[in-house]
Amino acid sequence: MRFHPPLEEGRLIRRYKRFLTDIETVTGELLTIHCPNTGSMLNCMVEGGQVWFSRSSDPKRKLPGTWEIAETPQGRLACVNTARANQLVEEALLAGVITELKGFTALKREVPYGQEKSRIDFRLDYPQGAAFVEVKSVTLGFDGTSVAAFPDAVTQRGAKHLRELAHLAREGVRAVQLYCVCLSGVDAVRPAVEIDAGYAAALREAKAAGVEVLAYGVRVTPQEMYVEHRLKVLLGD
Repeated sequence: MRFHPPLEEGRLIRRYKRFLTDIETVTGELLTIHCPNTGSMLNCMVEGGQVWFSRSSDPKRKLPGTWEIAETPQGRLACVNTARANQLVEEALLAGVITELKGFTALKREVPYGQEKSRIDFRLDYPQGAAFVEVKSVTLGFDGTSVAAFPDAVTQRGAKHLRELAHLAREGVRAVQLYCVCLSGVDAVRPAVEIDAGYAAALREAKAAGVEVLAYGVRVTPQEMYVEHRLKVLLGD
């Protein structure tokens, strides 16, 4: 994924009311832009740190741009636009980068499924049957470690998705939890048990039920992003 037009650079002033971000551009322009991230963004931003944003040309839009990439307190780059994760994964699936999921004959997005009225990010059809793939965007990192963690805040919705996947797996349907790690300098990902013990437990239960747990790292730059390679998943078991 290349950014067209190119991202613009600025400095973070503050994020507030979850979806609003004040920045100063390199030319000194003060802007309030959209923050497309519903999480806490823990360890994902620092006031005064570099940011990169896409500017909108839509005259009807209330905010002039969208925050895309942040410099973290550890000096890493994180893609904070969580909508990018599904786009990156779709590109990688179609290009055959995610080797465990190659060979599908059809790809469908946002397919209704499950006992709790969910929507799966991707349904992949194979000659031998379907695979249901749930994608989570990971940006949480810590000092002194190359292990990213998910989630960055308590997520009942995330636990619900794991329950849905576990039910599929018990019924003999291929179910996959895929972590798209949109943070540089990472070689593994783990559940953030210190933030959401319930989610961590649900992940272990899902794996025990037969859910495949995969993680892939993204190369993050202000020019382009793409899924690069598989990462380790550390479940503590």
